[in-house]
Amino acid sequence: MYRFFDEAGQILYVGKARNLKKRVSSYFQRTQLSPRIELMVGKIARYETTVTRTETEALILENNLIKELAPPFNILFRDDKSYPYVMLTGHQFPRLASYRGKVDKRNHYFGPFPNSWAVRNSVQILQKVFRLRTCEDSVFKNRSRPCLLHQIHRCSAPCVGRLSVEQYGQDVAQATRFLEGDHSRVLSELEKEMHAHSEAMEFEMAAVLRDRIADLSSVLQQQSMDTVAEGEGDVDIIAVAQMEGMVCVNLAMVRGGRHLGDRAYFPKGLRSSSGELPAPTEILEAFIAQHYLDDVTDYQTSANLIPPVLVLNHALQSASDDGVTLSETPPEDLHDLLNAQAGKKITFLHQPQGQRRHWLAMAEGNAKLALTKRLVETGGQLARARSLADILGLELESLEQLRIECFDISHTSGEATQASCVVYTKNAMQSGEYRRFNINDITPGDDYAAMRQVLQRRYANFQELPLEKIPQVILIDGGKGQVEMARQVFSEFGIDIGLIVGVAKGEGRKVGLETLIFADGRPPLELGIDSAALLLVAQIRDEAHRFAITGMRAKRAKARTVSRLEEIEGIGAKRRQKLLARFGGLKGVANASIEEIASVEGVSLTLAEQIYRQLH
Repeated sequence: MYRFFDEAGQILYVGKARNLKKRVSSYFQRTQLSPRIELMVGKIARYETTVTRTETEALILENNLIKELAPPFNILFRDDKSYPYVMLTGHQFPRLASYRGKVDKRNHYFGPFPNSWAVRNSVQILQKVFRLRTCEDSVFKNRSRPCLLHQIHRCSAPCVGRLSVEQYGQDVAQATRFLEGDHSRVLSELEKEMHAHSEAMEFEMAAVLRDRIADLSSVLQQQSMDTVAEGEGDVDIIAVAQMEGMVCVNLAMVRGGRHLGDRAYFPKGLRSSSGELPAPTEILEAFIAQHYLDDVTDYQTSANLIPPVLVLNHALQSASDDGVTLSETPPEDLHDLLNAQAGKKITFLHQPQGQRRHWLAMAEGNAKLALTKRLVETGGQLARARSLADILGLELESLEQLRIECFDISHTSGEATQASCVVYTKNAMQSGEYRRFNINDITPGDDYAAMRQVLQRRYANFQELPLEKIPQVILIDGGKGQVEMARQVFSEFGIDIGLIVGVAKGEGRKVGLETLIFADGRPPLELGIDSAALLLVAQIRDEAHRFAITGMRAKRAKARTVSRLEEIEGIGAKRRQKLLARFGGLKGVANASIEEIASVEGVSLTLAEQIYRQLH
C-alpha cells in the first residue's frame, strides 16, 4: 500500500501493488504519462508505504483510506449505503414498513431498493393485495376499532381481531413469496383458497380472494418486466457513461425478478486540467470496490447488498505492475473478497443475453440521460434544488420529481387560527396546489395541536396518493415540538417519518441561521448562510408563512366585519349583506359618508348616522 503527499502534507493518491518498489518507481521513470498522472506526479513531494499480509487486506485498506481521506486523484464515489428496504417485523402480527440502516435477525428484510419510490410502490402493492398492517406497534396495541386503512381495504385490522394469527400469517407468507419473486406460486395458492371457500359456500371470503387475484394480476401486467423476468432472481446491472467531461455510473437493481428501478452516481476526482477521464473499466472497478465492500464487521449488510450476479457494460481488467493506472484493484482480488463478504459466489457478466441484455441497455441509456440532466442543472433554482437533494440524500431521476410540501400555522393571540400548505415541485412553487385549513376545536394559541390537526387532515389518504403526488420532503415551520407532532401523526398513519424536516428559526428569523431538525433521529443540520439548499428551504418556508398570514388576516377581518356590524341595532343579515356588497367590505363601509350609506336600500338616514358613528 502506498500514499502520495504534496508539499503541504495533503494526500494526493492512495494505491496498492504486489511489488511496491516497481510500481512506485514507475511513476517517475516513465516518459509517456497521461496528462492526469503527469499533473499528479508534478505535485508529489513524498510518499508513505504500508505492508499487509495479503492482497485482500491491502484491498480493504485501500478502499477504507479512499473513503476516509478522499484523495483528489482517486476515483471517489459518495459513500451512501442508506438504501431503503421493505421490512416485515418479527411481531406476532408483522408490520410492513420501509426501513433504512443496518439489518438484523429480528426482522425480515427485502431489498435493497434503489430509491424510496420503489419501496413505496412495493408497500402499496402489498397493502392492496395482502392488506398487511403498517402502523407502529404502539398504535397497534392501543386500537379499539379499525382505522381508516381498513375502511379503504388496505389493512385487514388484526389489531381488533378481525382475523386470527394463522390467517394473518398466511397473508404474510404469500407477501414474502411475492417479494422473493415466486409470483406464479402466490397466484396458484390464492386460486386454490378461493375455490376451497367457494365449495364451502363461504362466498364472502371467496370474493375477497378473487379481488386479490385480480389486483395481483393487474400489478404484474402493469409491470411488464415482472412477467418477462420470472425466475431471474437477484441481479445488479452497472453501466458507466461519459459525456462532456462528466461521468455517471448507473446502478439498476433486480430483486425477485422485479426490476425495481435505478440510481445514478457521479464520482469525484476525475477531471484534470486537460479534461482527460479514466477508462470506463477503472471507474467500474472503483465503484464496485467502494459500493459493495464494507468493513468486514458489517457482514450482514454486505450480504444483503451484494446479489449473486453483477452485469457490467465493460469487462474488468487486471492492472499490471509496470503499468500506471488510477485504479490498481486486481479483479481477482476484488472477486475473491466479494465472494467472501457476501458468503456466496458472485458472477460477473459483461456480455449478457436475453432479459439481462435488455436491462443493461436500459441502464446505459439511463446513465446518459442522467448525465444530460446533470449538465443542465448548473444554475439558479436548479442548483438550489440539486444541493438540497444531495444534502438530504434524496434519490431522484430528475429534479422535476422533487416535491416539497411545507406547513405553517398563523393566528393573532389565538384568534382566527389557520394552517397553510404550500407546494414546490417541477422546480417552482405551484400556487394552484396551495391549501388553507381552518383550525377549530383547539385551545387558542396551541400551535402543536394545530399542526397535528392539519397534518391529520392533509395526509389521511396518504396511502392512496399517486406517486407523483407523494412528497419527498415535508417541511414543518417550527422546532422540536412541531416535529414531534408530525412524527406522531405519521407513525399513526404508517408513513415514513424520514420525510419530516423541521425548520427551526434563527435569531431574528434571518436566513442562514436556521437549523434543520429531523424526526428519524438524524442529527440537526446548520447549513449556513452560503448554502444553496438553505436558500431553497427559506424560500419555501417564507412562502408558507406569507400564505398563512394572508389567509389568517382575511379570516380575522371577515370575523371582525361581521361582529362589528352585528353590534348595531337594526342591522340584520340582509342589510349587512347589502352594505358589504355595495362598498366591497367593512373598510369600504367605514370610508363611506353618511349620505352614501343612506343610499343603500333599506338603510334610513338615522340608521346611516348610527352605522357611521359605530365605525369611527
